[in-house]
Amino acid sequence: MFFPFAFRSFMRNFAAMKQCMILAAGLGTRLKPITNTLPKALVPVGGVPLLDLNIRRLRAQGYDRFVVNVHHFAQQIIDHVGKQDYAPLVHFSDETEQLLETGGGLKKAQRLFRDDEPILIHNVDILDNVDYEWMRRQHQDDEDAVLLVSKRKTKRYLLFDGAMRLVGWKNIETGQVKSPFPWLRDWDFSIDDDLQVKAREGNSHAQAPSSQYYAFAFSGIHSFSPRLFRLMDRFPDRFGIIDFYLSVCHRSRIVGLQKNDLRVLDVGKLDSLSDAENFMNKT
Repeated sequence: MFFPFAFRSFMRNFAAMKQCMILAAGLGTRLKPITNTLPKALVPVGGVPLLDLNIRRLRAQGYDRFVVNVHHFAQQIIDHVGKQDYAPLVHFSDETEQLLETGGGLKKAQRLFRDDEPILIHNVDILDNVDYEWMRRQHQDDEDAVLLVSKRKTKRYLLFDGAMRLVGWKNIETGQVKSPFPWLRDWDFSIDDDLQVKAREGNSHAQAPSSQYYAFAFSGIHSFSPRLFRLMDRFPDRFGIIDFYLSVCHRSRIVGLQKNDLRVLDVGKLDSLSDAENFMNKT
């Protein structure tokens, strides 16, 4: 029987496996003394461990394959997951010998993913109000990674062109710029209150580009195409995912996705734990 392309495409997306990596290997130093005896992933919010909160929410949105990297008190996490109803959906990536950071952890876990579906990357200590089915639909077939961003004041900004393609990064406190584009590294610019990238007055070091560029705060949430794994081959075992994106954005489609009403709570700090339960009730 012949099915029109649009219908076949719809059915492929409808039936597709949704996979996610939950970054749970961190030491949780900002949550001490709690994490002296407990891994960050099992720190409770309203009596429910962070890992459970995230997996339950993602399952409700159709995710059915989870890769969790472990290091600090790894066996506690493994034992806990083994007692949960979602245990058959979870695969562990063991980093007990060495913490590999966000990029290295993803690289090591490559074999645990299907290669035909984007991978949602999510920190275990992040709570948010994201509709992940919406975010998944925004990841187009020709895009290699989609980074969820917002207009939020921070010290470190990702820089995008008018088409929301990643071009660089800037630390506004130190002035450090990272980019594969020499013109951006040489350009003397600032970021104004509207988060637009502006040439500084009297800038004579390099000519300002004619296009407009924008600065956004990264949420730590992103969608990663498995075809990017081949570009990680030359990277060491341990590296950050943002450094990876910045090194390949000139030859890959790394794009930003703005969510105007984005709410994110970093529960990796003691002073945010008291706000976490209220945050969940409002999400």
